[in-house]
Amino acid sequence: MNDLIFRRATAADLEDIVALLADDELGRKREDPDPPLNPRYVDAFAAIDADRNQYLAVVEEGGEIVGCLQLTFIPGLSRLGLWRGQIESVRISSARRGGGLGKRMFEWAIEECRRHRCEIVQLSTDKSRTDARRFYEGLGFVASHEGMKLAL
Repeated sequence: MNDLIFRRATAADLEDIVALLADDELGRKREDPDPPLNPRYVDAFAAIDADRNQYLAVVEEGGEIVGCLQLTFIPGLSRLGLWRGQIESVRISSARRGGGLGKRMFEWAIEECRRHRCEIVQLSTDKSRTDARRFYEGLGFVASHEGMKLAL
């Protein structure tokens, strides 16, 4: 795992990213990895890529994309203008889960948040992902708030 490369995703990475997003029980239900690539992914990537407060990252090992995540740097007025780092869409190749890659990805992501002056790092996870929640708690995340969503 010493040859991991963390980098900003490019449009050429989209098919691999979508495949990672679909590579679990929940993702199989809500993603569309079949070719040709759904144009909604292309549009979403363009919006993310154009926004300086977004960082869609991939992790490469041996030339293969083995993980991805999205960082959003959120400016705010509360707490004296505090910036927050939001971590979302974390995925690791099913062949690589359980070997420490997730911890390395979060260490990298948290450091990126620090570099962007964030004072809080936050994330949300589906309530059915009990293993993920245990993993996040092991990294020091605390379920201090109740998240709510409204589907439109």
